[in-house]
Amino acid sequence: MNKTPLVPLIILLGSSFFLVTNVLASSKNQDRPRIREFGLQIGVLSPGPLNAITDVPGVKVGQVTLIEGDNIRTGVTAILPHEGNIFQEKVPAGVAIGNAFGKLMGSTQIEELGTLETPIVLTNTLSVPVAAEAIIDYILNLPGNENVFSVNPVVGETNDGFLNDIRRRFITKEHVFEAIRRATSGPVEEGCVGAGTGTICFGFKGGIGTASRRLPPSRGGYTVGVLVQTNFGGVLQIKGIPVGPWLRTPGEEMTSFFDEQGSCMIIVATDAPLDSRNLKRLAKRALLGIARTGGYFSNGSGDYALAFSAAPEVRVKARTKENLQTQPVLRNEAMSPLFLAAAEACEEAILNSLFKASSMTGFKGRKAEALPLDKLKELMVKILEEMKEKTEK
Repeated sequence: MNKTPLVPLIILLGSSFFLVTNVLASSKNQDRPRIREFGLQIGVLSPGPLNAITDVPGVKVGQVTLIEGDNIRTGVTAILPHEGNIFQEKVPAGVAIGNAFGKLMGSTQIEELGTLETPIVLTNTLSVPVAAEAIIDYILNLPGNENVFSVNPVVGETNDGFLNDIRRRFITKEHVFEAIRRATSGPVEEGCVGAGTGTICFGFKGGIGTASRRLPPSRGGYTVGVLVQTNFGGVLQIKGIPVGPWLRTPGEEMTSFFDEQGSCMIIVATDAPLDSRNLKRLAKRALLGIARTGGYFSNGSGDYALAFSAAPEVRVKARTKENLQTQPVLRNEAMSPLFLAAAEACEEAILNSLFKASSMTGFKGRKAEALPLDKLKELMVKILEEMKEKTEK
């Protein structure tokens, strides 16, 4: 496998030539870098200041990470759409599904009514019920919700049972409350944190990743932010280059790319004033990020994207005497730039989850190796050398 010619990779690299030269310098950072710090730029649109979902005004993220002994490798990630009482000021939302082998609690009401009324919580598969119970408690105890008698908690999951003793169900309601309390609009920690603590992606250590894109003023200047919980398989691609086979253990059978399963949760936020129908369309484009990185929605993979608008002008008040509501929303013709932003941001968020994650040993001594950045650097250097040889001929 290591002797496969590099020529096809060079063709795929195309205009990325000038970016490869940054790899040698950036990979010397003490901490594991994000993909841009490594020297590779994804897409053509510019990211926001933090290159995170929290670039969308009002959006906050909080995380709780549980790493104890040799069998606890799990956690919680909470996403808050705005700083107010989300039940009283619901936000438009839409859900898209790549493959439905998973448990996205609350998705049917979002599909029916087109609104999100609670924080979004991500955790492991068997902790969905306790996370939902915690969200219900949180909403019922907010000032102004004293007469609320129905809550639609939204909880997403992936299965971290390879590294985490998932049957023990270590997540408690207090962990969920703490993640919500910790939610901030600042930088988002990535890699082996929160709901991504025990996850695996493309055979390497996965985790939480995030990225954003900001449209130019001529296209509205809107921001699209994405956060992912990666736990799926496939043939890893970076900038269209199938690097997975070169980064695997020598002699590993190709059939492993077919056996890998798992899931990916994608949360998309934007400040563009969108209705639920166009948010569903935006969520569909975010799923392209999985395909761009080499995933293919395998039979046992739960691949979900949930998109919401944090724009204040499109919020829906819980109770009002008015039967009509008037809201300014973008037309269909204005959606294409946002579609591109969602696809690019999701692709980069997935790669950030891999670049930032460290190797981890967990339940029953199982180990997930981090994406080998040194080997990736060597591969990129080889590609660069091949390209120089071709241009000199």
